[in-house]
Amino acid sequence: MKFHRAQSPEPEINLIPFIDVLLVVLIFLMLSTTYSKFTEMQLNLPVADTTPQQQHPREVRVSITSEGRFSVNRQALNGRDVASLTRAMSGAAQGVDNPMVIISADAQASHQSVMMVMEAARRSNLNQLTFAAQSSSAKAD
Repeated sequence: MKFHRAQSPEPEINLIPFIDVLLVVLIFLMLSTTYSKFTEMQLNLPVADTTPQQQHPREVRVSITSEGRFSVNRQALNGRDVASLTRAMSGAAQGVDNPMVIISADAQASHQSVMMVMEAARRSNLNQLTFAAQSSSAKAD
């Protein structure tokens, strides 16, 4: 006796879900690659809308030039290291209750210079730090 098997139909691949998945992946790649161009942005950070400067006796103002020179309360420092900054900031904060350190860095000043001022403030136990910026109307003048 010969049994004939019924021929099974050839398996079909349903392409609709495959195309849906590919479209989702394509949309994801298109969206993620447009945001990866952050290195092309031009930044000019030291401009902000600020209130006019007022005199406060509790301030320790540290200025940084684009060449990396420092001044504390408008007195230029000879050294460019953290130890001389720490001595100058400690001297400026002596006798002042809860002083505020205001860092005024040039737009072209290096990040390392700003970090050195922050380290000197930490070593001097000056915990209140802020950054100064010129107002956008002053820059337009």
